[in-house]
Amino acid sequence: MFEIPQLDLKGKVSDAEWQTRVDLAVCYRLVAMHGWDDLIYTHISARIPDTEHVLINAFGLAFDEITASNLVKIDLQGNIIDGDCPFEINPAGFTIHSAIHEVRHDAMCVLHLHTNETIAVASLEQGLLPLSQYAMFALASMSYHDYEGLAVNPAEKLRLQQDLGNKNFMLLRNHGGLTVGKTIGDAFMHMYDLTRACQIQLQIQGTGQPAILVDQEIVDGIRAQANIVHTGLTGGQKSWPAMLRKVYRMDPHFAR
Repeated sequence: MFEIPQLDLKGKVSDAEWQTRVDLAVCYRLVAMHGWDDLIYTHISARIPDTEHVLINAFGLAFDEITASNLVKIDLQGNIIDGDCPFEINPAGFTIHSAIHEVRHDAMCVLHLHTNETIAVASLEQGLLPLSQYAMFALASMSYHDYEGLAVNPAEKLRLQQDLGNKNFMLLRNHGGLTVGKTIGDAFMHMYDLTRACQIQLQIQGTGQPAILVDQEIVDGIRAQANIVHTGLTGGQKSWPAMLRKVYRMDPHFAR
């Protein structure tokens, strides 16, 4: 009950896979540090470069227990690659993540969470409103997917793929938030922006006072700016080393 199988894959996988494992473990720890985790539920997945294999969390582990070595390697059909792996995966998490990895080859990382704020805004008829600068980043690439029950139905995958299209942000109605990124750092920064945008919207609406909506013309203009600010070397990758150092200071065991 209290002992987690200890694995050590360092030096036993490719350098690219190990780096992906380390970065993904950092992302799980950051989500836990921000209080965005949901017990053992929700998931973050990352494609191993130049492969059709994906890393995802072991079902049953808390996010602050995730390490580089205990992430589970699966194919897009949900089969665990290592036959000696002592862990299982969550079928519901696999359905959502595999659907996106199948069609979004530009997206290395898929991050799906059930924070109160994203569920609340996703459940509003108008969804996310242009009320803050954080909302501008999310609205630059926003999509929505209607609730269909627990995500275990393979038929839902096509609708999820169609709804996401080429967007990087998604609010799943009555369910939560989802972001994708070319890197793990980009996906994390996108979720950070989405979560802050939802928090601020709810705080503004909670005042009961009339709110100032940003003009659509400005929202449209920020799309190009957002691609520069929070993607690539000036965005996720610029902030990612600082995030890695932060997690390392808290608990260096993630990198084992």
